[in-house]
Amino acid sequence: MDLKWLEDFISIANTGNFSKSAEQRNVTQPTFSRRIRSLEDWLGAPLIDRSSYPAKLTASGQAFRETAEETIQMLHHARADFRHEQASRRAALSFSALHSIALTFFPSWIGEVKSALGLGSTRMSAGNLHECVESFVNGNCDFLICYAHEAVPVLLDPLKFPSYVLAEEKLIPVCATNAEGKPLYNLDAPAEQTLPYLSYSNEAFLGRIVEYVIEAKKIEHMLQIVHEDPMAESVKRMALEGHGVSWLPQSIIALELEDSSLVRCGNPLFDIKMDISLYRSMDRGRPNVMQLWSYVTAP
Repeated sequence: MDLKWLEDFISIANTGNFSKSAEQRNVTQPTFSRRIRSLEDWLGAPLIDRSSYPAKLTASGQAFRETAEETIQMLHHARADFRHEQASRRAALSFSALHSIALTFFPSWIGEVKSALGLGSTRMSAGNLHECVESFVNGNCDFLICYAHEAVPVLLDPLKFPSYVLAEEKLIPVCATNAEGKPLYNLDAPAEQTLPYLSYSNEAFLGRIVEYVIEAKKIEHMLQIVHEDPMAESVKRMALEGHGVSWLPQSIIALELEDSSLVRCGNPLFDIKMDISLYRSMDRGRPNVMQLWSYVTAP
């Protein structure tokens, strides 16, 4: 059933004249008549009494008229709402970012940017590295924000997708404390048994970085995985409960380090330095996109 059929039916119900309604609907009379017939066939009942002039609605047509008018109104309202929503989404600056960045770095950073530029609405889509890059490359967002480290290069063409370092971040080895306020575990002086290690899942960006550094520093033998999780916040909760050692972004454990609910369990040589980088596409040049990019890359 075509929406045009309903609109045609309301037209003939108002005019009672096939020629006049065909003219109003900007079609030929045979086409108009054929569409009215198609609606009747679809409903399984005659709607127009063609034996009189002007044409009149049959009993079925009179019963159906209110339904047709309400349906047309509802569909037009729904279309207007969806178009408004899509226009709003297109106007908003959209970002795709790793979960930990979306939770910690992004809120304060975008607050500063909005304050400086007077920008309007923004939209965030958080995910793992593959999801974020795919969304960005497919044009579903204006910007990509992710960590940058040699262990996990983001393989984007710099000519098509230039990037800019927004900030530095560290992954710090931490653990909970004992009753005396000392680290439960110590990477600098490990016990005879291996230390329980809270690992990120294989698909997690942070996990790939940490595993790279663990192998590079040849400390795999010191650690025994006791839990895996893709989310840094979840790993932090496990560390707070004393389940093991974990490498966590400094930005998400600032308060815990301050109140000593989490403490370093290894010297700074075990820290992992990363960049937080912003990527844009050269194909997307809306004014607010260019305004933000010019602001963050200004010398």
